[in-house]
Amino acid sequence: MKGELQSPNKPKGHQLNPNWEQLRQKLKSNGPKKHFTRTPQQQKPQTESQNTILGKRKERSVNEVPNGSKSNPLIPTSSDSSVTDVLAMDCEMVGVSSMGNKSALGRVTLVNKWGNVLYDEYVRPIEWVVDFRTQISGIRPRDLRKAKDFIMVQRKVADLLKGRILVGHALHNDLKALLLSHPKKDIRDTSEYQQFLKEGRSQALRYLAADYLGVEIQNGEHCPIEDARAVMLLYQKHRKQWERSIKDFIRLKKKQKKGKSRSKTKEGG
Repeated sequence: MKGELQSPNKPKGHQLNPNWEQLRQKLKSNGPKKHFTRTPQQQKPQTESQNTILGKRKERSVNEVPNGSKSNPLIPTSSDSSVTDVLAMDCEMVGVSSMGNKSALGRVTLVNKWGNVLYDEYVRPIEWVVDFRTQISGIRPRDLRKAKDFIMVQRKVADLLKGRILVGHALHNDLKALLLSHPKKDIRDTSEYQQFLKEGRSQALRYLAADYLGVEIQNGEHCPIEDARAVMLLYQKHRKQWERSIKDFIRLKKKQKKGKSRSKTKEGG
């Protein structure tokens, strides 16, 4: 009949090749094709693989404290955020000048004796930043876009430090970057404390933290909050002995000074 559709499976007047006919008969005799299925032990769905990689990473960041320790001593045990008589400070630097080899303040952090943060600010240097030193400082260009002016930060830090004991590591670098000074009698520097020296030389803060606190810090980008807490804890653990050694040193200096003044008086008489 004209206009009638014909089935594509049975084209009119067309015969199959003998070879195709033999193959079709063979497939029919073998029955329907069986699909291979894995046992539960063999099955490894894609979601399982994703959970193995991403799930563990997420679990670490949420349930574990930094450095993989559940009892990290650097985590404050008190929520007291008052300004205490002892403060710890740590600064991160960026590179300025044409070669980027001159250090300028990029971030400053102060914590109280409990390790709670009192002040933590990114700083916009007066000079143009050439090298952000991100691998060490952790500072990126976006961090300085809304950073505070150097003068503002300098005044705030000076106000916080006035009349207080300052704890830090290689504090001369931090104070130099802040263009500040601090009374020597009120400085507690973990890079200079006799007990922390090795063969008469100062050790890096990460080694002191590992040896005396049992924690790992500064693995990659530095965290000034973590570093400030580390120096504060080092000081607190050795505070009695440290303060006693300072008093003995001051007493010795006064004694030597009196001895010199007496000798001058005798010579003049």
